[in-house]
Amino acid sequence: MPYALREALAAFRRTPLLTGLSVVAIAFALFVIGLFGLTAFNIRRAIERVEEKVEIVAYLTDATTAGQLDLAQQELRKLPEVERVTYVTRTEALATAMAEMEEFKDVFSDLEQNPLPASLEVRMKPGNRGPEQVERVAKRIQAYPFVEDVRYGRDWLNQIFTLRRIAAGVAMVIGGAFAVVAAIVIATAVRITVFARREEIGIMRLVGATDGFVQRPFLLEGIISGLLGGLLAAGLTYATFRLLSDTMFQVEWVPLEWVVAVVIVGTAFGLLSSLVAVRRHLSQV
Repeated sequence: MPYALREALAAFRRTPLLTGLSVVAIAFALFVIGLFGLTAFNIRRAIERVEEKVEIVAYLTDATTAGQLDLAQQELRKLPEVERVTYVTRTEALATAMAEMEEFKDVFSDLEQNPLPASLEVRMKPGNRGPEQVERVAKRIQAYPFVEDVRYGRDWLNQIFTLRRIAAGVAMVIGGAFAVVAAIVIATAVRITVFARREEIGIMRLVGATDGFVQRPFLLEGIISGLLGGLLAAGLTYATFRLLSDTMFQVEWVPLEWVVAVVIVGTAFGLLSSLVAVRRHLSQV
């Protein structure tokens, strides 16, 4: 086993309290970021689920012919933003209304004739559900002479996308702030470890050890601490996720890439913090 790796592992046995504190500091710093990531991911998924319901409904006049209807559907399906076009007859519209508004079921049953118009329901493709794309397609549909009215919830749609932009901005700012705090906590913990072993470093320098030789065990120790801290943070975040899902409300687990990123970030923080701390101390020896 290389000397640097032996020394790094030996450090965990010689100073278990300090190395343990470093691991815990890294874990809890990343745990805070993990909790924020879990929250931000579920907010984003909630907004995406609302966006999935975005559709344009075009109400047709009673004089609409079968030929006009077929031509319109063919043209609309060719639009790059459109995923699906569904024709809803007057009978289907009434049946849907009766199913969704059961409190008015008796009123619908007493009607002498169906007051609801036929319609075209146009569903947009993912990535094309923004206000601009939806409005552009809605204007295209409105141009048909047999279309009486077009509805797509313009104000509601604008509010959803405004909320999405605000959420993205807040996530970037708060996430960046948490990352800075985590870096400070981790760097402080590693510096304490290096300072506690300042005499060992001084002796190694006196016997002629190069800076690279002195640094390697500390860098490996930082990598191991960061890796363990990242794994512990991922475990704590998952435990919180399970606790919330089982006892309070259903949430979604973050993508695997995010978990891997947390472990990689923890390892990188451990390495960089050790590098900065050891170099600063060596410059003072």
